[in-house]
Amino acid sequence: MANFSAKEVNELRKSTGVGIMDCKKALIEADGDVEKAITILREKGLATQAKKAGRVAAEGLVAAIVNEDHSVGAIVEVNSETDFVAKNAEFKEFVNNVAKTVIEQNPADLDALNNAKMSGSDKTVAESLQDLFLKIRENLQIRRFERLEGILVPYVHGDGKIGVLVQVACEAGVKPEVLTVAKDCALQIAAMNPAYLCREEVPASVLDEEKKILLAQMAEDPKMASKPEQVRVKIVEGKVGKYYSENCLLEQDFVKDSSMSITEYANSIAKTIGSDIKITKFVRYERGEGIEKRADNFADEVASMIK
Repeated sequence: MANFSAKEVNELRKSTGVGIMDCKKALIEADGDVEKAITILREKGLATQAKKAGRVAAEGLVAAIVNEDHSVGAIVEVNSETDFVAKNAEFKEFVNNVAKTVIEQNPADLDALNNAKMSGSDKTVAESLQDLFLKIRENLQIRRFERLEGILVPYVHGDGKIGVLVQVACEAGVKPEVLTVAKDCALQIAAMNPAYLCREEVPASVLDEEKKILLAQMAEDPKMASKPEQVRVKIVEGKVGKYYSENCLLEQDFVKDSSMSITEYANSIAKTIGSDIKITKFVRYERGEGIEKRADNFADEVASMIK
């Protein structure tokens, strides 16, 4: 039998985050060689992770950060199976470091990100994710990311539930007033969830469908159905204007002052600094959006395993 002490087992547990019994078995298999035991645990961890990869990961965190001079920003979503993993300090640090890696390395896609060196580490992002899995034992996935350059301001709401990254342009540069406008826009985006930046971004197919629905609604309304077609068309055009004001950020009422739109608000601040402030792009991620969650929960799964 391999010769090793209880202290070595405990040290292996601390360094890997794996349970005592698994560490002991790994040291036995490795004849007391700690490095080999770590490799064995990693291999077993990877095998377990592969089995869990089919499990739905719809929880986790969204992180949005920028560099010191606000010239480059990144927003990322990393998913886990359960919501309490999002409260784990190591998981939070991992997500934040992935965002830093996006800023520093500018990966072209998820494959490139996974193969990039993790910020502040000599390991790749994929290797760091595997190490984290050994400790957390849940299906963890880096789902998406985006990197922007310009004048950037981030905002994270609900402890990582919603993340927003706003890009603005201003010849005056990074002034406090410019950053305030961008931050207010980020808060607006988080709360109101606009689908588009401006009306020019709305696809013609979306407008056609909206008009079709409005005309069908009028046909069902006796008062409207009796009106001449040109009148109904004009009414529809007016309602499309309302669609823009509800779904396009620049035309939405400013949440902090509904007497003006977002564009009017930005223009009012621009006058005070003598330079135009243009909101040019935004990215909004909501944790788990678009992922179909399983009806059963983690507690039920554990109970079924015990049975």
